[in-house]
Amino acid sequence: MKYLLAQKSTDLALEVIRYYKWLTLEKKEFIMSKQLLRSGTSIGANIRDAYYAVSRPDFVNKMQIALKEAAESEYWIFLLENSGYYVDRFQLMKILLDETKRRCYCVYCCWMHMTR
Repeated sequence: MKYLLAQKSTDLALEVIRYYKWLTLEKKEFIMSKQLLRSGTSIGANIRDAYYAVSRPDFVNKMQIALKEAAESEYWIFLLENSGYYVDRFQLMKILLDETKRRCYCVYCCWMHMTR
């Protein structure tokens, strides 16, 4: 599960990067796209940080941050989609984000349960 989560978050980050390039080069949208780039790529970085946590509380904290970044990414995707920057690519990003968030939450809950 751990490595599948890393792969899903990497796939999501790469899709966010491709979408960011399209938004900035083709649509000249720089504000919301930059926010999505930051939050969308931060998810995987925090998940990988969690793998090397020095303690269980450190692990839980990193996973919580990854979940918060996923929620922020959802927000930016929603804004972009509803402000006229919709493309078919949104569907893939939404699927990848949902899978990453769901798996991240499962890992987080398992660790929370183990620490009690």
